[in-house]
Amino acid sequence: MENTVNITIEEMTTLQAMSLVGMEDKNLQLLGMCFGKDITFRDNTFTVKDCDEAIGEQIQDVIYALYELAKKNQSVSEQDVLYACRLVAKSEKISFDELSNVIIGRTLTGKAISPKTNGQLQFVKAMDDYPIVFAIGPAGTGKTYLAVIKAVSALKKGDVRRIVLTRPAVEAGESLGFLPGDMKEKVDPYLTPLYDALHDMLGVEQTEKLIEKGTIEIAPLAFMRGRTLDDSFVILDEAQNTTPAQMKMFLTRLGFHSQMVITGDVTQIDLKVGTRSGLVDAAHILQPVEEIKILHLTSDDVVRHPLVQKIIERYSDESNK
Repeated sequence: MENTVNITIEEMTTLQAMSLVGMEDKNLQLLGMCFGKDITFRDNTFTVKDCDEAIGEQIQDVIYALYELAKKNQSVSEQDVLYACRLVAKSEKISFDELSNVIIGRTLTGKAISPKTNGQLQFVKAMDDYPIVFAIGPAGTGKTYLAVIKAVSALKKGDVRRIVLTRPAVEAGESLGFLPGDMKEKVDPYLTPLYDALHDMLGVEQTEKLIEKGTIEIAPLAFMRGRTLDDSFVILDEAQNTTPAQMKMFLTRLGFHSQMVITGDVTQIDLKVGTRSGLVDAAHILQPVEEIKILHLTSDDVVRHPLVQKIIERYSDESNK
């Protein structure tokens, strides 16, 4: 017989409780949605209605894990709730300790940016340890955002003298030549995710100043040909839309004291039918090279709305039939 489960944390402060349940109880609502239960909170007690013992224990594990975050004066995000729910559903241990201890940068407002999943943590560590890192995975896994944050942090620390951000300039069969404006105006729409991360770290004004000085360079992939990129943090985004020749050209631009991060989603290739993706090609050819790290993020690393993970998993299931 199902009953009501009460989970009480006596020592929790008001601020910790506010962080845990979220603004306008958003975290609490998300937790309830993950388990399909109605969860309320009052006087340091979480009440779960119509809940059997097994589900109650899972919800308790998630709440205790999130409380550990709140105790460290860290804001508990909806992404944290989702990740904890995913882990407990797979009977895996929930621990935010290592994730929260790794800070890769801070936003303009001072908010610490840390990996949100174990996959993201491995990506961040790889960028510390390898000169070339491939991060391959679905949308929403933070590939581009974390790479840009890492690049800005390296620039601020003086580890590199400039940041180079690039993407294939032709997507879904549309050539830049048919778009209005100068080259920057043509390329900018393709680079919005890169700008978003830069603005988070530097602000709009400082970002524009660094672009004007050439400290941050944003250019289509074709502009990399014939160059050697020294003392640079170089990011190739949307790499699934490169050809093998373009990928080889890009990788051989690596100069001294530089780092390259290549991100892409092999399920969203916009190349003409029959054209092999340079990302797929490179991941296969370069697998044996010890100095290159190739990471595969999964739907478990998605830090967007929970429906995004479900969409990714459904498409993956269909493609595997």
